[in-house]
Amino acid sequence: MSVRLAVVGGGKMGEALVGGLLGAKWAGAAEVAVVEVSEHRRVQLAERFPGVEVRGDVPEAVEGAVVAVKPADVMAACTSLAAAGVRRVLSIAAGVTLARLEGWLGDDVAVVRAMPNTPALVGTGASAIAPGAAAGEEELAWAEEVLGAVGIVVRVGEPALDAVTGLSGSGPAYVFLVAEALIEAGVLVGLPRSTSSMLATQTLLGAARLLAESEDGPEALRAAVTSPGGTTAAGLRALEERGVRAAFLDAVVAATERSRQLGQD
Repeated sequence: MSVRLAVVGGGKMGEALVGGLLGAKWAGAAEVAVVEVSEHRRVQLAERFPGVEVRGDVPEAVEGAVVAVKPADVMAACTSLAAAGVRRVLSIAAGVTLARLEGWLGDDVAVVRAMPNTPALVGTGASAIAPGAAAGEEELAWAEEVLGAVGIVVRVGEPALDAVTGLSGSGPAYVFLVAEALIEAGVLVGLPRSTSSMLATQTLLGAARLLAESEDGPEALRAAVTSPGGTTAAGLRALEERGVRAAFLDAVVAATERSRQLGQD
């Protein structure tokens, strides 16, 4: 029996995808295989996913595959998949272009390139997908189903993936930095670190959920908690005076440009 999906690379992102797909009942355990070179990691994955075939090489019959290895290992993964006769591939390897993927896999393989982010590990990821030359609506819908098991998915052209990397790919790190700063600020004004950490984390979680579920945009939500002459207005003024908004703009631009550079290496 052919494998419906082979996830090549059993790291954290590969593990998250398998867990999300099984949890969503996208496939049964017997229809999924994980290819992982580390024997120690294979043992861990086999314990986590009973019934899923966890192996060191690509199965002989593979309908579709996710390439979730490090960029340096992508060529070897693609070569193995091509030899196994794979028909469609979703790559989440950062910086590896469609041209290179298609060159290693062959012209008759439909390739979709994606940029997910780490919140996929908890089922709240944000991913963007871009089609290769042989990928049509069917392959894009398939890629959306796979990545949709761990978050939202948007479609873009490949050139836009660098901007996606700068915004949502690197974005969690920006938020974590904000969390660190808020926690330190709470300690500075007299809160115990544990209390400050709890309040800062819940504030970020609650604000994100409010933004996602409200019909209002961020500007309106910010205005709703900013009374004239009040505490929030004072805090926002301090942030604007220190160029926090401009710093975020610069961060996304810098990360986008670095993504472009890595894609050209």
